[in-house]
Amino acid sequence: MPGEHEQGGRADGAAASVGGRRRIRSTADVEAGDASCYWSEMVCRTLVQVAARPMSDDFSGRIEHFAVDHVGFSLISASAQDVQRTPSLIAGGQEDYALVNIQLDGQSWAAQDDRVTILSKGGMIFIDSTRPYSLSFKGAFSQLIVQVPKALLPRRALADATAVEIGPAGPGRIITDFLTGIEYQHRIDPLSVASLVPHAIGLLDSALSLAVRARIPKPSNAALTRERVRQFIQQHAGTPELDIDMVAAGCGLSRRTLFRALAAEGESFTSLLRRARVTLVQRMLRAYPDRSLAVVALQCGFAGEAQMYRAFRAVTGTTPATYRSGRHEAS
Repeated sequence: MPGEHEQGGRADGAAASVGGRRRIRSTADVEAGDASCYWSEMVCRTLVQVAARPMSDDFSGRIEHFAVDHVGFSLISASAQDVQRTPSLIAGGQEDYALVNIQLDGQSWAAQDDRVTILSKGGMIFIDSTRPYSLSFKGAFSQLIVQVPKALLPRRALADATAVEIGPAGPGRIITDFLTGIEYQHRIDPLSVASLVPHAIGLLDSALSLAVRARIPKPSNAALTRERVRQFIQQHAGTPELDIDMVAAGCGLSRRTLFRALAAEGESFTSLLRRARVTLVQRMLRAYPDRSLAVVALQCGFAGEAQMYRAFRAVTGTTPATYRSGRHEAS
């Protein structure tokens, strides 16, 4: 297709792109009169189905995209435009993603869930692809968009965090630096970024809490409790005996308080522990490619390989063996 270049092979969309391969799409490689239509198609093929409307006849845009473990990274530089994702576009697709927009240059306006925010250089916001949203760029801009399957993040937290700017200072800066660092590292050594993606998911979990906290100046006791519980589970996910009683005791909470804190975010102890253990499995599979799946299962807190298989498939959509081989990235 005109206007497309590949570094290392074909890649298309977060779920289908191959880790270590980067696709470049640019309006510079098509006729000027075709640039606007081509750009809309580029955005839809790379991210989700949207209506992208350039604001000038001399429009130009460029997208560099790669994906690892179903998480997409898209570096976008373009002229002024408006972008909308409408209910009809949502109904016509299967995209179920959290989009993390990091403003690298210029400025943008974002609206979702009755919230509107101005995103300045260095800032970050969450967008939910399953609900309508609009973006507006009044001038030239550059963004890094990280596309994460919603199944990897707490669902209730995302609903409370959309269109809320996480500023370029403080903890938010650490998270944006890590994500942009992955994009930069991919240029140097594409294969090395796979081991970083699980850590990125953990940081985005924390970023959701930051976004919710930005809406509520003083964090609630429940929010602080949830963060404490998450950290404890992540630290002890490999312990086979880890259960609700151990976590409650380790965090100095009653079972009732722990359950209520998680329920307030639409989370359950079981799903939280499962995600933490699957993340640990992903790290083990990357770090020890020759270790048997049965051993990995036990070392990551599962009762056996079958239990690990079911949990891994539920969270990632693929199997541990396929994940280890890298075939899931080309499916």
